[in-house]
Amino acid sequence: MNARKDLVSVIIPAFNAAATIDQTLRSVRGQTHQNIEIIVVDDGSSDATLDIVERHRRDDPRVLIERQSANGGPSAARNRAIALSTGNYIAPLDADDLWRPDKLARQLDAFADPAVALVYSWYAIIDADSRIRFLDSRSEAEGGVVAALCERNFVGNGSAPLITRAAVAEAGGYDESLRGCEDYKLWFRIAERHRFALVREFLVGYRDRPDSLSSDFDVMLEAHARCEAEFGTTRQRAAGLRRNRTRLMRFMASRCYRGGQWRAAARMLRRMALEDPLGTLANTVQITRKRLDAARGRAGPGAELLGTRFPSA
Repeated sequence: MNARKDLVSVIIPAFNAAATIDQTLRSVRGQTHQNIEIIVVDDGSSDATLDIVERHRRDDPRVLIERQSANGGPSAARNRAIALSTGNYIAPLDADDLWRPDKLARQLDAFADPAVALVYSWYAIIDADSRIRFLDSRSEAEGGVVAALCERNFVGNGSAPLITRAAVAEAGGYDESLRGCEDYKLWFRIAERHRFALVREFLVGYRDRPDSLSSDFDVMLEAHARCEAEFGTTRQRAAGLRRNRTRLMRFMASRCYRGGQWRAAARMLRRMALEDPLGTLANTVQITRKRLDAARGRAGPGAELLGTRFPSA
């Protein structure tokens, strides 16, 4: 199987993304794997998003634009892009994230195993200026990953995976009724049927924006509860999903704190402590160990990249 020659469909939902979409598209157009189509669904933007994408379309015929007059949410926009796409592989990308130039090429290499349906990578958290603030290399999960996925959404973000078109279709695409965790639900459905592979490199720049949809923890927790109800079919799965919820709350409390939403952060931390006191303690110990390792110079792979600009095209 030589996936390196196949067409990859890059799907980008964009809503009022004028501040970031130019850089995002440049990182896609600069991929070393050139056999791509780039489908941008403008999801009812009221800013200059459409004009910026149109400039890229004039320069690059691989860029396609679909305009939706009303905002239907990222899942509906992604599904619309998938319906318009023709590639053997689907590469979702958020309109504020970045890819390293060899992202697609490195992931396509991992499809040498025909049992693999989704390939993800490690990622860097970047700020508004695209400088690297944190490197996430925690996951080593490969192969059959359902148990690992119960414990944590180790794929990390919606811009990290490359997925076979057949697997996306089999899973039914993104659940448009969810606002939050819709990507996690898709990964889970794929994991129940197929194997995952990991590229141990920081190929994605995930932009940390405390004002984004994922900051709304009430919406996120409701969506996660629905995933728990669907996938927690055994005692072991249910226990893992509960621990995952604690990690999700910790993540959202951290986002609220960084965004200056002190009351929201405190409310989330209280809820963590009440719902899962032992899990909260374990998470606190984990954070403390990471900080001690960083202070001792054991920051993990790629530490030299911290503070530099993410290496997109």
